[in-house]
Amino acid sequence: MEQSGASTRLQAAVQDLASGVVSALRDGGHTRTVLPAGTDGEAGDLVLAAVRVLGADAMLPGLLLGTPPDPAEVAVFRKAVEAYPPRADAVPTVRWSHWGMARTLRRIDPSFSSGPPDEPDTGWLDEANWQSLTHRLAVLAPLALPGEDCAVRRAAGRRPVDVARGFVRAVRRRDWRQAAGAGRWLTLLPGVPDTLGLEAGLDFVELMGERDPHVALQVQAARLMRTGARV
Repeated sequence: MEQSGASTRLQAAVQDLASGVVSALRDGGHTRTVLPAGTDGEAGDLVLAAVRVLGADAMLPGLLLGTPPDPAEVAVFRKAVEAYPPRADAVPTVRWSHWGMARTLRRIDPSFSSGPPDEPDTGWLDEANWQSLTHRLAVLAPLALPGEDCAVRRAAGRRPVDVARGFVRAVRRRDWRQAAGAGRWLTLLPGVPDTLGLEAGLDFVELMGERDPHVALQVQAARLMRTGARV
């Protein structure tokens, strides 16, 4: 029961954090505070864990809108990066999420020089069928940023039709989180079929998944990237 309660609190903290990011994206970055400042004690551990779950998207408003990062938020984000390095047996998505957070931290905090110097392997993406590819890319949606190249983006770029198929499948299965994450990637990829109707598809995903801030975050990010948000 205690473990279940901790999991519930973490899920709630992640939802709150995602909602804060969405608010900042929608108001053009005028919302100055997204990350809670306190990171001491049990409550602080919960904040850091929530940042780790959300990944680099915790700092997305500054990345997409070009607003200067708040030093207090940068400090919290940095602490989350340093407090939760991937274990030796971590799955590839966890390794890539950490790599993406470290990349973001290097951009917003020049004093940060540590972190994985090399990109993790992407063979597991190249070998995945289109269903698994879409699922894994949706998990790694925080890596989908204009002007940022990495092996995951290149792997996705080689299979735009597969990602489009995965987007349609996720919509049909009412998996709004996966659809939103795949739609964010499709916003960046060349060779996406015009017949997909991505913009209308994202509108539908947002409407149907409106109660989930994770869905709203990915859709809002995709919209900003389509309109040429600053990075």
